[in-house]
Amino acid sequence: MDRRHFLQASGMLMGASFLNKLSAATVGIDDRYAETDGSFPLMDLHVHRSEELTIEDIVAKSEELNMKIGVMENIAPWGITNDEQLETYINAIKPYPVYIGLQPMSPGWSKNLSPDLIGRADYIAMDPQIVENGNGYGETIMLWEYTSYIDDPDAFMEQNMKHYLNILTGKEPLDIFACPLFLPVSIQREYHRLWTKKRLQQIIDAARERNIAIEINDTVRVPHEEFVLMAKKAGLKFTFGSDARNHTVGRLDYCKYIAGKCGLTEKDFFIPKRHQ
Repeated sequence: MDRRHFLQASGMLMGASFLNKLSAATVGIDDRYAETDGSFPLMDLHVHRSEELTIEDIVAKSEELNMKIGVMENIAPWGITNDEQLETYINAIKPYPVYIGLQPMSPGWSKNLSPDLIGRADYIAMDPQIVENGNGYGETIMLWEYTSYIDDPDAFMEQNMKHYLNILTGKEPLDIFACPLFLPVSIQREYHRLWTKKRLQQIIDAARERNIAIEINDTVRVPHEEFVLMAKKAGLKFTFGSDARNHTVGRLDYCKYIAGKCGLTEKDFFIPKRHQ
């Protein structure tokens, strides 16, 4: 199932009875510190509701794992497109002890939304996985789709980098750059050739200019050690994300592995502040 169908399955309305049960327990999330391995906080800031994963399931998982969780909703044609939907989402999630995140899918996402409403989210994360004119046929490439067709990997990377920098240097609010360095399956075997050190440094310099944190994504195991070490040296912050829409919430095996290997500590992490 592709991302769009996952997200179409995401519900916007919550169960009132569960809300009432939690109403007395909605202390600030920042009052509950997450479990750590002794050096860095374990937080999953990339979780989506779906038919398989309700907000009740997410809260239960957060309690089970003693882990802070951030719930995100896409700003996209298949997700939030206007102020009414955005306010409904924020009001639905706010009573629960989770962070409220937004995940725009394309530059220009904020033009139809109120800045005040956007500002009520605890953080905004955006990934670069929709690349317009990504091949010689003028097709829009959805990087997560295994059928995405890349006729010329080098030409794709030129367009891909323009897309990266358009996101990172834009004027729209952004806290986290999600899923960096992921490539379509058809060219993943050329990963290390295509992701040159020059390109890695361009991404890091652009993120540092706007103080944008870098997500370490567990599902697709990006970014790699070299990039994380370069970003750490540049003073960038990091987050963990499972990109879960099912029982895999909080599964952060790769995140913990790469963070440990790169010597990340608590000071290297971006921790959202829950808005009241």
